[in-house]
Amino acid sequence: MHQVTTSPEPVRVVSIAKAADMILRAERIMVIGCSGAGKSTLAQKLASHFDLTYLSIDRDIRWLPGWVERGKEEQRQRIIERIAGERWIMDGTNTSTFDIRLPRTDILIWVRMPRLLCVWGVMTRWLKHVGRTRPEMAPGCIEKVDLQFLRFIWTFEKKFSPRVTSAIAAHGPHVPVLQVKSRRQMRRLLDLLGMPA
Repeated sequence: MHQVTTSPEPVRVVSIAKAADMILRAERIMVIGCSGAGKSTLAQKLASHFDLTYLSIDRDIRWLPGWVERGKEEQRQRIIERIAGERWIMDGTNTSTFDIRLPRTDILIWVRMPRLLCVWGVMTRWLKHVGRTRPEMAPGCIEKVDLQFLRFIWTFEKKFSPRVTSAIAAHGPHVPVLQVKSRRQMRRLLDLLGMPA
């Protein structure tokens, strides 16, 4: 009789309770997700609470003042230099650098909020920082929102999440992944870590 076999899960998803236990012992953490989901806010909270160096792909790697993008090779080199450190947390979802970031990561937190919540997050962030640069951005990158950016957010789950899953499977199948899909789950995680929401 033919037996049906299923392929192993390409992403090693863990529960919130299990992830909280891992985060308590983690030295190096990646936080990814759609713009507006809250990944930078979470990464900065965790960095402060656990005394980890906070690394922002937007501020430290990708952008120069005035929204000028660094070359890809320079971006990769900057990442390599920064992840050589022993204790850090890095936010940013660019899958083209998962091959160098994931192997150094103890746990990956994927902030995977509904798209309406992400749009709301981006709009409230823009209103808070209108005409200014937010702390996790490079100097001179004034906060902006346009139709192209909103379209990116609206289609992120359909267009980019499969790329994220493939990149995790290819470059970090051993890395535990926590998917946080609601504000309630976020509060639960912070509560288990002994942190304010």
